[in-house]
Amino acid sequence: MSTACVWVLGEALMDCVAQPDGSLMPLLGGSPYNLACAAALQGVAVGLINPFSHDTFGQALEKRLNQTGAKALLPASRLPTSLAVVHVNNGQPSYGFYREGVADRDYAVADVLALLTTHAPGVLHTGSLMAMPPEHTKVLQIVEKAKALGWTISVDVNLRPRLASNLNHYLDAVRAVAAHADWLKASDEDLELLGFKDVRLNNAQHLAQHWMQQGASRVAVTFGAQGAYLQVDEASANGTAPKVTVIDTVGAGDTFWGNCLADWVLHHSLSNPSVAQERVALTLQRAMQAAAINCTRKGCQPPDAGELAQALAES
Repeated sequence: MSTACVWVLGEALMDCVAQPDGSLMPLLGGSPYNLACAAALQGVAVGLINPFSHDTFGQALEKRLNQTGAKALLPASRLPTSLAVVHVNNGQPSYGFYREGVADRDYAVADVLALLTTHAPGVLHTGSLMAMPPEHTKVLQIVEKAKALGWTISVDVNLRPRLASNLNHYLDAVRAVAAHADWLKASDEDLELLGFKDVRLNNAQHLAQHWMQQGASRVAVTFGAQGAYLQVDEASANGTAPKVTVIDTVGAGDTFWGNCLADWVLHHSLSNPSVAQERVALTLQRAMQAAAINCTRKGCQPPDAGELAQALAES
Protein backbone atom coordinates (compact mmCIF):
# COMPACT_ATOMS: atom_id res chain seq x y z
CA MET A 1 0.00 0.00 0.00
CA SER A 2 1.18 3.53 -0.75
CA THR A 3 2.41 5.64 2.15
CA ALA A 4 1.42 8.90 0.41
CA CYS A 5 -1.37 10.89 2.01
CA VAL A 6 -4.35 12.98 0.96
CA TRP A 7 -4.89 16.06 3.12
CA VAL A 8 -8.12 17.98 2.72
CA LEU A 9 -8.62 21.71 3.23
CA GLY A 10 -12.36 22.33 3.29
CA GLU A 11 -15.68 22.51 5.04
CA ALA A 12 -17.28 19.92 7.29
CA LEU A 13 -20.92 20.71 8.00
CA MET A 14 -24.36 19.30 8.64
CA ASP A 15 -26.66 18.86 5.65
CA CYS A 16 -30.12 19.54 7.08
CA VAL A 17 -32.29 17.84 4.49
CA ALA A 18 -35.86 19.10 4.16
CA GLN A 19 -38.48 16.38 4.64
CA PRO A 20 -41.98 16.25 3.11
CA ASP A 21 -43.52 17.21 6.47
CA GLY A 22 -41.34 20.33 6.68
CA SER A 23 -38.91 18.97 9.26
CA LEU A 24 -35.13 18.85 8.74
CA MET A 25 -33.08 15.65 8.90
CA PRO A 26 -29.40 16.36 9.80
CA LEU A 27 -26.85 14.38 7.80
CA LEU A 28 -23.06 14.61 7.92
CA GLY A 29 -21.71 16.53 4.96
CA GLY A 30 -19.60 19.17 3.28
CA SER A 31 -18.02 18.41 -0.07
CA PRO A 32 -14.37 18.19 1.10
CA TYR A 33 -15.42 16.25 4.20
CA ASN A 34 -17.32 13.80 1.99
CA LEU A 35 -14.28 13.41 -0.24
CA ALA A 36 -12.04 12.77 2.76
CA CYS A 37 -14.35 9.97 3.89
CA ALA A 38 -14.61 8.49 0.39
CA ALA A 39 -10.83 8.36 -0.09
CA ALA A 40 -10.17 7.00 3.41
CA LEU A 41 -12.69 4.19 2.89
CA GLN A 42 -10.51 2.97 0.02
CA GLY A 43 -7.51 2.64 2.35
CA VAL A 44 -5.73 5.96 1.81
CA ALA A 45 -4.10 7.89 4.67
CA VAL A 46 -6.36 10.96 4.88
CA GLY A 47 -6.24 14.03 7.10
CA LEU A 48 -8.83 16.80 7.36
CA ILE A 49 -7.16 20.11 8.11
CA ASN A 50 -10.13 22.29 9.07
CA PRO A 51 -11.20 22.15 12.73
CA PHE A 52 -14.34 20.46 13.97
CA SER A 53 -16.59 22.15 16.50
CA HIS A 54 -16.85 21.06 20.14
CA ASP A 55 -20.64 20.94 19.65
CA THR A 56 -22.74 17.80 19.12
CA PHE A 57 -22.62 18.07 15.34
CA GLY A 58 -18.86 18.55 15.35
CA GLN A 59 -18.35 15.51 17.55
CA ALA A 60 -20.52 13.43 15.20
CA LEU A 61 -18.56 14.63 12.16
CA GLU A 62 -15.23 13.77 13.78
CA LYS A 63 -16.48 10.37 14.95
CA ARG A 64 -17.57 9.45 11.44
CA LEU A 65 -14.28 10.70 9.98
CA ASN A 66 -12.34 8.53 12.40
CA GLN A 67 -14.51 5.52 11.54
CA THR A 68 -13.45 5.81 7.91
CA GLY A 69 -9.79 5.72 8.94
CA ALA A 70 -9.16 9.43 8.37
CA LYS A 71 -8.11 11.84 11.12
CA ALA A 72 -8.46 15.48 12.14
CA LEU A 73 -5.23 17.47 11.90
CA LEU A 74 -6.01 20.63 13.89
CA PRO A 75 -7.49 21.05 17.40
CA ALA A 76 -11.25 21.46 17.75
CA SER A 77 -12.87 24.90 17.71
CA ARG A 78 -15.29 26.47 20.16
CA LEU A 79 -17.27 27.92 17.24
CA PRO A 80 -20.42 26.09 16.06
CA THR A 81 -20.67 23.66 13.16
CA SER A 82 -21.68 25.13 9.81
CA LEU A 83 -25.12 24.18 8.46
CA ALA A 84 -26.49 23.61 4.97
CA VAL A 85 -30.23 23.37 4.37
CA VAL A 86 -30.79 20.95 1.49
CA HIS A 87 -33.92 20.65 -0.65
CA VAL A 88 -33.97 17.60 -2.92
CA ASN A 89 -36.21 17.73 -6.00
CA ASN A 90 -36.28 14.74 -8.37
CA GLY A 91 -33.08 13.47 -6.78
CA GLN A 92 -31.18 16.75 -7.33
CA PRO A 93 -30.09 18.76 -4.26
CA SER A 94 -30.13 22.55 -3.87
CA TYR A 95 -28.41 24.22 -0.93
CA GLY A 96 -28.63 27.18 1.45
CA PHE A 97 -25.65 27.74 3.76
CA TYR A 98 -24.98 29.20 7.20
CA ARG A 99 -21.25 29.95 7.12
CA GLU A 100 -20.44 32.93 9.38
CA GLY A 101 -18.49 32.36 12.61
CA VAL A 102 -18.21 28.58 12.13
CA ALA A 103 -15.66 26.00 13.20
CA ASP A 104 -14.32 24.91 9.82
CA ARG A 105 -13.29 28.50 9.03
CA ASP A 106 -11.53 28.84 12.40
CA TYR A 107 -7.97 28.14 11.24
CA ALA A 108 -4.84 30.23 10.72
CA VAL A 109 -2.77 30.08 7.55
CA ALA A 110 0.43 29.84 9.62
CA ASP A 111 -0.84 26.75 11.45
CA VAL A 112 -1.71 24.98 8.20
CA LEU A 113 1.64 25.88 6.64
CA ALA A 114 3.41 24.50 9.72
CA LEU A 115 1.65 21.17 9.19
CA LEU A 116 2.51 21.08 5.49
CA THR A 117 6.14 22.00 6.09
CA THR A 118 6.75 19.22 8.61
CA HIS A 119 5.10 16.40 6.63
CA ALA A 120 6.32 14.59 3.53
CA PRO A 121 4.45 15.99 0.50
CA GLY A 122 1.36 14.18 -0.72
CA VAL A 123 -1.91 15.42 -2.21
CA LEU A 124 -3.54 18.58 -0.86
CA HIS A 125 -7.19 18.76 -1.89
CA THR A 126 -9.41 21.85 -1.69
CA GLY A 127 -12.23 23.62 -3.51
CA SER A 128 -15.97 23.99 -2.97
CA LEU A 129 -16.71 26.68 -0.34
CA MET A 130 -13.00 27.26 0.30
CA ALA A 131 -12.90 29.20 -2.99
CA MET A 132 -15.63 31.57 -1.79
CA PRO A 133 -14.45 35.15 -1.07
CA PRO A 134 -12.99 36.10 1.35
CA GLU A 135 -11.96 32.53 2.33
CA HIS A 136 -10.12 32.08 -0.96
CA THR A 137 -7.41 34.54 0.09
CA LYS A 138 -6.33 32.18 2.90
CA VAL A 139 -6.60 29.19 0.58
CA LEU A 140 -4.45 30.83 -2.11
CA GLN A 141 -1.68 31.47 0.42
CA ILE A 142 -1.81 27.83 1.50
CA VAL A 143 -1.88 26.22 -1.95
CA GLU A 144 0.89 28.47 -3.27
CA LYS A 145 3.18 27.49 -0.39
CA ALA A 146 2.12 23.84 -0.53
CA LYS A 147 2.94 23.65 -4.22
CA ALA A 148 6.37 25.15 -3.56
CA LEU A 149 6.91 22.46 -0.91
CA GLY A 150 6.17 19.71 -3.43
CA TRP A 151 2.53 18.94 -2.61
CA THR A 152 0.23 17.95 -5.48
CA ILE A 153 -2.76 20.30 -5.54
CA SER A 154 -6.21 18.81 -6.17
CA VAL A 155 -9.19 21.12 -6.74
CA ASP A 156 -12.89 20.30 -7.05
CA VAL A 157 -14.53 23.42 -8.52
CA ASN A 158 -17.97 22.48 -7.11
CA LEU A 159 -19.62 25.90 -7.41
CA ARG A 160 -22.23 27.10 -4.91
CA PRO A 161 -23.51 30.29 -6.61
CA ARG A 162 -26.45 30.86 -4.26
CA LEU A 163 -24.01 31.58 -1.45
CA ALA A 164 -22.17 34.30 -3.38
CA SER A 165 -22.94 37.93 -2.56
CA ASN A 166 -21.24 38.88 -5.84
CA LEU A 167 -21.25 36.10 -8.44
CA ASN A 168 -18.56 37.64 -10.65
CA HIS A 169 -16.16 38.08 -7.73
CA TYR A 170 -16.86 34.50 -6.68
CA LEU A 171 -16.16 33.11 -10.15
CA ASP A 172 -12.92 35.09 -10.33
CA ALA A 173 -11.87 33.64 -6.97
CA VAL A 174 -12.66 30.11 -8.15
CA ARG A 175 -10.60 30.65 -11.28
CA ALA A 176 -7.69 31.91 -9.17
CA VAL A 177 -7.75 28.82 -6.95
CA ALA A 178 -8.25 26.44 -9.89
CA ALA A 179 -5.26 27.93 -11.70
CA HIS A 180 -3.02 26.26 -9.09
CA ALA A 181 -4.52 22.79 -9.61
CA ASP A 182 -2.36 19.87 -10.67
CA TRP A 183 -5.47 17.67 -10.63
CA LEU A 184 -8.93 19.17 -11.16
CA LYS A 185 -12.56 18.08 -11.26
CA ALA A 186 -15.49 20.11 -12.59
CA SER A 187 -19.09 19.20 -13.33
CA ASP A 188 -21.05 20.22 -16.40
CA GLU A 189 -22.97 22.71 -14.22
CA ASP A 190 -19.68 24.18 -12.96
CA LEU A 191 -18.42 24.71 -16.48
CA GLU A 192 -21.64 26.34 -17.65
CA LEU A 193 -21.52 28.78 -14.73
CA LEU A 194 -17.89 29.57 -15.58
CA GLY A 195 -18.98 30.50 -19.11
CA PHE A 196 -17.88 27.45 -21.09
CA LYS A 197 -19.81 26.69 -24.27
CA ASP A 198 -20.92 23.38 -25.79
CA VAL A 199 -20.78 21.60 -22.42
CA ARG A 200 -21.52 17.98 -23.25
CA LEU A 201 -19.81 14.62 -22.80
CA ASN A 202 -18.89 14.33 -26.49
CA ASN A 203 -16.99 17.61 -26.17
CA ALA A 204 -15.33 16.85 -22.82
CA GLN A 205 -11.82 16.51 -24.22
CA HIS A 206 -11.98 20.04 -25.60
CA LEU A 207 -13.38 21.35 -22.31
CA ALA A 208 -10.60 19.67 -20.33
CA GLN A 209 -7.95 21.34 -22.47
CA HIS A 210 -8.60 24.69 -20.79
CA TRP A 211 -7.37 23.29 -17.47
CA MET A 212 -4.57 21.27 -19.04
CA GLN A 213 -3.26 24.45 -20.67
CA GLN A 214 -3.25 26.12 -17.26
CA GLY A 215 -0.96 23.40 -15.91
CA ALA A 216 -3.24 20.62 -14.70
CA SER A 217 -2.03 17.14 -15.62
CA ARG A 218 -5.22 15.26 -14.60
CA VAL A 219 -8.72 16.55 -15.27
CA ALA A 220 -12.17 15.03 -14.75
CA VAL A 221 -15.39 16.45 -16.15
CA THR A 222 -18.60 14.89 -14.84
CA PHE A 223 -22.03 14.91 -16.47
CA GLY A 224 -24.29 13.38 -13.84
CA ALA A 225 -26.20 10.33 -15.02
CA GLN A 226 -24.74 10.68 -18.52
CA GLY A 227 -21.25 9.75 -17.37
CA ALA A 228 -17.81 11.33 -17.06
CA TYR A 229 -14.53 12.05 -18.82
CA LEU A 230 -11.07 11.61 -17.32
CA GLN A 231 -7.77 12.75 -18.77
CA VAL A 232 -4.31 11.94 -17.40
CA ASP A 233 -1.61 13.73 -19.39
CA GLU A 234 -2.15 12.44 -22.95
CA ALA A 235 -4.29 9.44 -21.97
CA SER A 236 -8.06 9.77 -21.64
CA ALA A 237 -11.27 7.79 -21.20
CA ASN A 238 -14.96 8.48 -21.02
CA GLY A 239 -17.86 6.33 -19.97
CA THR A 240 -21.54 6.22 -19.11
CA ALA A 241 -22.61 6.06 -15.50
CA PRO A 242 -23.82 2.69 -14.15
CA LYS A 243 -27.60 2.43 -14.02
CA VAL A 244 -28.89 2.33 -10.45
CA THR A 245 -32.03 3.24 -8.53
CA VAL A 246 -31.21 6.74 -7.34
CA ILE A 247 -32.21 7.78 -3.82
CA ASP A 248 -30.41 11.10 -4.14
CA THR A 249 -27.18 12.44 -5.64
CA VAL A 250 -25.81 14.15 -2.51
CA GLY A 251 -22.05 13.59 -2.41
CA ALA A 252 -21.86 11.73 -5.73
CA GLY A 253 -19.24 14.07 -7.16
CA ASP A 254 -17.25 13.99 -3.91
CA THR A 255 -17.30 10.19 -3.97
CA PHE A 256 -16.24 10.17 -7.62
CA TRP A 257 -13.25 12.45 -7.12
CA GLY A 258 -12.29 10.91 -3.78
CA ASN A 259 -12.04 7.53 -5.50
CA CYS A 260 -9.94 9.00 -8.31
CA LEU A 261 -7.50 10.41 -5.76
CA ALA A 262 -7.49 7.14 -3.84
CA ASP A 263 -6.76 5.08 -6.96
CA TRP A 264 -3.86 7.33 -7.93
CA VAL A 265 -2.34 7.40 -4.44
CA LEU A 266 -2.72 3.68 -3.82
CA HIS A 267 -1.04 2.83 -7.12
CA HIS A 268 1.95 5.11 -6.52
CA SER A 269 1.16 7.32 -9.48
CA LEU A 270 2.42 10.48 -7.74
CA SER A 271 5.97 9.24 -8.24
CA ASN A 272 5.19 7.32 -11.46
CA PRO A 273 2.63 9.20 -13.61
CA SER A 274 2.79 6.59 -16.37
CA VAL A 275 0.87 4.22 -14.09
CA ALA A 276 -2.04 6.68 -13.94
CA GLN A 277 -2.03 6.95 -17.73
CA GLU A 278 -2.17 3.19 -18.09
CA ARG A 279 -5.02 2.96 -15.53
CA VAL A 280 -7.10 5.90 -16.79
CA ALA A 281 -10.06 3.79 -18.00
CA LEU A 282 -10.01 1.62 -14.85
CA THR A 283 -9.72 4.65 -12.56
CA LEU A 284 -12.73 6.21 -14.27
CA GLN A 285 -14.74 2.98 -14.02
CA ARG A 286 -13.99 2.64 -10.31
CA ALA A 287 -14.89 6.26 -9.59
CA MET A 288 -18.16 6.07 -11.51
CA GLN A 289 -19.12 2.81 -9.80
CA ALA A 290 -18.38 4.27 -6.36
CA ALA A 291 -20.48 7.35 -7.15
CA ALA A 292 -23.32 5.14 -8.40
CA ILE A 293 -23.31 3.16 -5.14
CA ASN A 294 -23.45 6.40 -3.19
CA CYS A 295 -26.51 7.47 -5.20
CA THR A 296 -28.43 4.42 -3.96
CA ARG A 297 -28.12 5.70 -0.36
CA LYS A 298 -29.56 8.68 1.47
CA GLY A 299 -27.05 11.48 1.89
CA CYS A 300 -23.35 10.92 1.25
CA GLN A 301 -22.44 7.33 2.13
CA PRO A 302 -19.48 6.30 -0.06
CA PRO A 303 -18.65 2.60 -0.40
CA ASP A 304 -15.63 1.07 1.27
CA ALA A 305 -13.02 -0.91 -0.66
CA GLY A 306 -14.83 -4.22 -0.21
CA GLU A 307 -18.20 -2.90 -1.36
CA LEU A 308 -16.64 -1.29 -4.42
CA ALA A 309 -14.71 -4.44 -5.33
CA GLN A 310 -17.89 -6.52 -5.09
CA ALA A 311 -19.89 -4.09 -7.24
CA LEU A 312 -17.17 -4.03 -9.89
CA ALA A 313 -17.02 -7.82 -9.94
CA GLU A 314 -20.79 -8.06 -10.36
CA SER A 315 -20.81 -5.51 -13.16
